Amino acid sequence: MKHSVIIGNGIAGTTAARWLRKLSDQKITIISSETDHFFSRTALMYIYMGHMRFEDTKPYEDWFWDKNRIDLVNDHVNSIDYAKKTLGLASGSTIQYDNLILALGSKSNMFGWPGQDLDGVGGLYNFQDLENMEKFSPGLERAVICGGGLIGIEMAEMFHSRNIPVTMLVRESSYWSNVLPPEESQMISDHINKNHIDLRLGVNLGEITDDGSGKAKSVIVKETGEEIPCGYVGLTAGVSPNVDWLKETGLEIERGIMVDDNLATNIPDVYAIGDCAQLRTPNPGRRNIEAIWYTGRMMGETVAYNITGKKVDYDPGIWFNSAKFIDIEYQVYGDMPAQHDEATESLFWKHADNEKSVRINYDKASGVIKGFNLFGIRYRHEVCEKWIKDGNHVENVLQNLGMANFDPEFYKQYEGDVVKLYNQKSGKNLTLKKKRGLRDVLSFLRS
Repeated sequence: MKHSVIIGNGIAGTTAARWLRKLSDQKITIISSETDHFFSRTALMYIYMGHMRFEDTKPYEDWFWDKNRIDLVNDHVNSIDYAKKTLGLASGSTIQYDNLILALGSKSNMFGWPGQDLDGVGGLYNFQDLENMEKFSPGLERAVICGGGLIGIEMAEMFHSRNIPVTMLVRESSYWSNVLPPEESQMISDHINKNHIDLRLGVNLGEITDDGSGKAKSVIVKETGEEIPCGYVGLTAGVSPNVDWLKETGLEIERGIMVDDNLATNIPDVYAIGDCAQLRTPNPGRRNIEAIWYTGRMMGETVAYNITGKKVDYDPGIWFNSAKFIDIEYQVYGDMPAQHDEATESLFWKHADNEKSVRINYDKASGVIKGFNLFGIRYRHEVCEKWIKDGNHVENVLQNLGMANFDPEFYKQYEGDVVKLYNQKSGKNLTLKKKRGLRDVLSFLRS
C-alpha cells in the first residue's frame, strides 16, 4: 500500500489528506508540530478577542481523523532524505514515504532589526504567535505594531478589543497603499484613526530596546529617533515561504519551492502546495506565490488528484480576496492594482460616511469589465466572477449591479448611486434594473 506523507496541517495539507482519502485507499499521514489538529488560521484573532474558543476553530471533530484513517503525528521534521524517501523527526524516529507533500506554510518576515529576538516580540501567523500575545497581554500598557497590511490591522484590532493602546508604524504614506488604490487606502487610514489607533505613516522600525532582562521595553523610530515605550512589539511586515531549512537539500527553491502545473517539484514524488509553493508558470494576472486560504485549499485538492494518477493542472481562476479592516469588510475580484494603467478606466463611488465604496475597473477602449473593489458592501462572488470571465461590458454590468449585491435584506443599497455616477461621467442615461431574486441569480450563473 502506498504511503503519502504531508508535512503541515494547515488548509493546504489538510485538504490534500481529505482528497487523497476520497480518491484512494492509501495510507495517509499528516505531520505537524504546531497543533494536534487542524484549525482555521484566519480565526486566531477571534480566539484572542473572546469571540471563539480554540475548539470552535476546528472544522472537524477530533474523531474525524481516525474515522477517515488519516494518521496525525505531532512532531517536527528535521531532515529529509529524498533518495531513501525518509523523514527524520525531532523525536528521533523516522517515517518512510512513497509520496511527500510539503505544505509548510509561511513565516513572519524578520529583517534583522536589533532586538527582534527579545521576549515580548512576535508575529501573527501560527498558534504559538497567539500564545505569545496572550502571555504578554496581562497588564500591557501599550503595544507597537511594525508593518501594515492585513496582518497588522488584525493584530491592532486584537489589542484594541482589550483596551490596550496601540501604535502602528507603517512605512507607506497611506495604509496598504502598495495594494489599495489611493482613495481606498486613505479611507482605511481614516478608519484606523477613527478607532483611536495611533497610526504613524511614512516611518520604519529602527530597533527594539531591551529592558535589561531580555524583554522588549520600547521601539525606536528609524526616521525620527523617537522612543515609544511598549511591552509588546508586533512584527507584521508580511510573510514569506517557510522554506529556509530546505535550501541546501537539492530541492529547487527561489522564494518558494518551485512547482509545475501539477504542483510537482524537481524531485520525483515530492510536491509542494499552499504558501510555500512557487508556481513556475502562474496564470496571467496571478502571482507565483499566493498566501491565501482558498488557494491553499485548491492546491490541496489538485495535488491529491495528481498523486492518485488523475492528472489535473492547478487553476485558481480569477483573483479574489476578502478581509476586514476593523469594521469595514473588504472584497476584491479580478484586476485591481493600486495604480491602474492608461488602458483602464476606473469608476469609483464612495459614500459620505467614508466607510463604504465601490470601484469598478474596465477597459477604456472596449468597455470590458476587469475588476471590482468593495468596501463595506458585499457582492456575490459567483456573479462578479462570471461577469469578468465572460468579458461583460461595463454598461451591462452596471444595469444589473443589483443582482450582485449580497447585503442582508434590510440594508440600504447603493447600486443606483453607482449608476448615477457613471451617467454623470459618460453622459449616458443608464437605469438600474430591479434587483432580481435568488432564482434569477442562479439562472444567470447557469447561462
